[in-house]
Amino acid sequence: MPKVLISDKLSQDAVKVFEDRGVDVDFKAGIDKDKLLKIIGNYDGLAVRSATKVTQDVLDAGQNLKVVGRAGIGVDNIDLNAASQKGVVVMNTPFGNTTTTAEHAIAMMMSMARQIPAANASTQAGKWEKNRFMGVEITSKTLGVIGCGNIGTIVVDRAKGLKMRVIIFDPFLTEGRAQELGAEKVELDDLFARSDFITVHTPLVDATRNIINAESIAKMKDGVRIINCARGGIVNEEDLRAAMDSGKVAGAALDVFVDEPARDNKLFGHDEFVATPHLGAATTEAQEIVAVQVAEQMADYLLTGAVQNAINAPSVSAEDAPKLRPYMALGENLGSFAGQLTETGLSAVTIEFHGAVTQINTRPLVSCVLHGLLRPMMDNVNMVSAPIVAKDRGIDVSVVTNENPDDYENLIRVTVRTERRERCVSGTLFGGTRPRVVEINGTPIEAELGEHMLYVTNKDEPGVIGAIGGALGTAAVNIATFHLGRMDVGSEAIALIQIDGAADDNTLTALRALPNVTQVKALAF
Repeated sequence: MPKVLISDKLSQDAVKVFEDRGVDVDFKAGIDKDKLLKIIGNYDGLAVRSATKVTQDVLDAGQNLKVVGRAGIGVDNIDLNAASQKGVVVMNTPFGNTTTTAEHAIAMMMSMARQIPAANASTQAGKWEKNRFMGVEITSKTLGVIGCGNIGTIVVDRAKGLKMRVIIFDPFLTEGRAQELGAEKVELDDLFARSDFITVHTPLVDATRNIINAESIAKMKDGVRIINCARGGIVNEEDLRAAMDSGKVAGAALDVFVDEPARDNKLFGHDEFVATPHLGAATTEAQEIVAVQVAEQMADYLLTGAVQNAINAPSVSAEDAPKLRPYMALGENLGSFAGQLTETGLSAVTIEFHGAVTQINTRPLVSCVLHGLLRPMMDNVNMVSAPIVAKDRGIDVSVVTNENPDDYENLIRVTVRTERRERCVSGTLFGGTRPRVVEINGTPIEAELGEHMLYVTNKDEPGVIGAIGGALGTAAVNIATFHLGRMDVGSEAIALIQIDGAADDNTLTALRALPNVTQVKALAF
């Protein structure tokens, strides 16, 4: 009988799920690390929230450990690399906190609009300052929602119920899906210019870090109000404070901060600032939901091998894993390549398999491609949930198989259609194990993808390659590999350049300013 340890405070409903499924379970909430290290070797599974730190030494001691389940979204307390190396599946519950977090964002907006925290403190101090607290209505106001995933979608629904006008910025949301939600899809600058309230519901990735800063605030209405219940770092706290001091921003409400616990923050003390200590998921209902979900997922895995919401492993059988692994890496890289170049709403994705790859189970490969495609803008998508997320966002996913080899013995081609254009990237395995990109938008090119890459398009004119090399040299950026491709003499050419470290904004600006260069995009794999 499998045996599971619950080391954090979880709902007793989780214990019941394990027991009803025939899994032996020990509930030891609050166990200290020394004790955990002594007993973890007796267990097949470990269920945690955020208190238990699943570190390298814990995983080393867990000689029989097969799965770690996190009752919640974030897995910062789990060493994913160490878990992967140990073959331990890490699961989370990405959808259990959605309603609770969305409701908290609405509550923060209402509290800020009517100055409820400050009015409460004043009234309980016996002051009765009725004339001091002049709020604003939210009815008929425009709410700008940045990021319309699971949580953002619920916020839109609740805001519509409050009779607000809702506009959305989300590169992965289609016009049709926005219309279904009763909202308008807009560009980011348009959202900044039109919104009375702005709420963010995105992961913290390079594209969203400091997305609300001095520059973007300058584009907003005077008197705008800002809510962040997503991730600390999406809003630049210093710039926000300055905008509040100047009166440009009439109010702000934050549940998340760059440094947590936020015991001292530059925003604290402002009369129009509302703060809560990362309470987005802090409801009894949400904690019960995620506890039950993680118990069900772990029990299914231990008893049947079924994998749900795995962070570090797709749904793959033990027999197929060795031959699938290199194709999975290729598929995720191709998806990531297309995803990092996508800047407008996705409408459709076609994934083609040609040649030898059609003889294996391609379903996990589809998930890998979608995972790579969606991950640049979403931190809670994984190989299992990616197809569901794509469906929820109205992205049409087509799969084509052709047993006859193309120019290569095996080939995967990913074609992405957006509101503005179609983009295609193809790849193969050299020697059956080494992923290579072999075609981009019909242009042949042969390149291995490294951790840091530059994708450059340019007019096929003399001197461009030298100019690019010179600009990188001036910026002290070392070139590891330089791959070129073109269709015809004098047509558009492309380059894939592997560099030893990430290029900063100044370097990218310098490259884009070069004669005959039409596009420069930094990629990371």
